[in-house]
Amino acid sequence: MTTHAFNDTNVMLGRSLKHVTRSVDTIITVTIMPIAFLLLFRYVFGGAIEANTDNYVNYLMPGVLLIAIASGISYTGFRLFNDMQNGIFERFHSMPITRSSVLWGHVLTSLVANAISVAVIVGVGLIIGFRTSAGVLAWLAVAGILALFTLALTWIAVLAGLSASTPDGASAFSYPIVFLPFVSSAFVPTETMPGPVRAFAENQPVTSIVDSTRALLDGQPVGSDVWLALGWCAGIGIVAYVFAVLAYRRKVR
Repeated sequence: MTTHAFNDTNVMLGRSLKHVTRSVDTIITVTIMPIAFLLLFRYVFGGAIEANTDNYVNYLMPGVLLIAIASGISYTGFRLFNDMQNGIFERFHSMPITRSSVLWGHVLTSLVANAISVAVIVGVGLIIGFRTSAGVLAWLAVAGILALFTLALTWIAVLAGLSASTPDGASAFSYPIVFLPFVSSAFVPTETMPGPVRAFAENQPVTSIVDSTRALLDGQPVGSDVWLALGWCAGIGIVAYVFAVLAYRRKVR
């Protein structure tokens, strides 16, 4: 990325972040729902769930973080759709700026906003009993996995925002993604599930991401799960990026 493109992207990032900070209801929605799930499973369902662990909050945390990210990226599609409908893109394209910076501003905003949401949820987790033996390198690995997951889903959100015909359609794509952690190893071991459900749970991206993140936070070997997680994130992100760029070119030509 050239210096000119970098500067343009930085300006677009600042613009999008201002919109986020001015929308308090968005911030509350993105953080409150995952925290509610965390508290619900910790204090209501936790006593009835056998997860083979002495600290169920530790078991819960990776799945709750993924739910928070999946919830947060829906607003990226919504904001992008509004920009398209309000003619903002056309105004930007009439200026001497790098065209890709408009998309990257939204993508980087998603990374920043979701990082803040994740930090808040981890803080709440620490208050209610979350503990970790992870060192600095393990935390950096967790941050890297979550960042890749956020990027992959954000490019799906960009594609949805560019392709949708209504504001609800621009954000509704996230509902199935939010549901995925519930059919994974996020809340219960997959061994406890019926055959067909278990087969799906063990072969969808969230399970490998949850398992590798949980192992890193617990200071345990990650095995092949981390490579599966990285492969899923990279594969989804690349495919979504290609289709999003194609959709963007059709919109702005």
